[in-house]
Amino acid sequence: MKFYIKALLILGVIFLFASCKNERIIKKSAFCESHVPGDYILDAPEGWWHWCMAPIYDSSEKLHVFMSAIPNEGNWSKDSKIVHYTANSPEGPYTFIDTTFASKTHTYHNPQISQVDDTYVLVYLLKNRETPGINQEIGIATSKSLDGPWTESPHNPIIKASGKQGDNTNIIHASNPTFLKDKEGKFRIYYKSITDAYKPKQHREISLALSDNIEGPYENYSKNPLISYANEELDIEDCYAFYYKDMYYMIVEDRKGVKNMLEGNPIPQKEIKPGGNRPGLIYKSKDGINWGEPEVGYNTNEQYFGDKLARTERPHILWKNGEPEYLFLACHDEDPSAGFFVKIDGWIPN
Repeated sequence: MKFYIKALLILGVIFLFASCKNERIIKKSAFCESHVPGDYILDAPEGWWHWCMAPIYDSSEKLHVFMSAIPNEGNWSKDSKIVHYTANSPEGPYTFIDTTFASKTHTYHNPQISQVDDTYVLVYLLKNRETPGINQEIGIATSKSLDGPWTESPHNPIIKASGKQGDNTNIIHASNPTFLKDKEGKFRIYYKSITDAYKPKQHREISLALSDNIEGPYENYSKNPLISYANEELDIEDCYAFYYKDMYYMIVEDRKGVKNMLEGNPIPQKEIKPGGNRPGLIYKSKDGINWGEPEVGYNTNEQYFGDKLARTERPHILWKNGEPEYLFLACHDEDPSAGFFVKIDGWIPN
């Protein structure tokens, strides 16, 4: 009888633990709750498609957007360039200003724009047209005006598709950068990294490089990667990092169902649909090095607008007077737009 009761107690504890595990919820963040859907914007000219909008206001509060432009008949890894548009508000209309970066030998892709004092900083994916698709690197350029001229760093590519990570594995891919000035006055670039640690599979992680100077040279953080789910064979990418109200934040694309895995209900590998088909995640950190468990950071186009689900990726914040005003998201669907924006209305970090 005692054995029977003891067995029931053990089974009860196991059942309780399993139930709690299955009921774990990665909740929607206050940041995501503050979003008010806006509109799709920045239609591409015929024969082209736009991607990855990086917005910023100039000193007169004119809106500038830098983004990728790719010919429909081309390949982004060979033919992408960075173009520049302006508008008086996120709703537009938008006016084409110039092609900021284009090359016969390299592709320029996925820009992110920032301002440090009187200097504008543009970071981007930089890839030699002739190298394999995995061999992506990172470049940086600066200017005193959003209309240029832009000066590329003599250290470009500032983060190469080679070198050592903190765990002594080899970097074979560095892309999709986000730049910020940290609270110590140093400069950080968080980026998507892939190493050779998991051959033959490749998993997207988030790593960090630091410098005392905007133009570099940048050195990889000794304990990279900072955020990784490679052991679960899951990816995150498209990080956008910022420092706000004494905390670091990072918004990322949940590429393969990290949220599902953390909630105890992983998507079977053969059923995972990668690439922007689920809500993104947001992390916060006191030091920008140690990141806790995420919350939901943004929704899909289906959730915001009730439209057919499409790839919602590449989060960027439009700042105004030091406050986050809008979130821009790339969205690749049947519409020719680059994506859409949502207003950040009354976000109070918790």
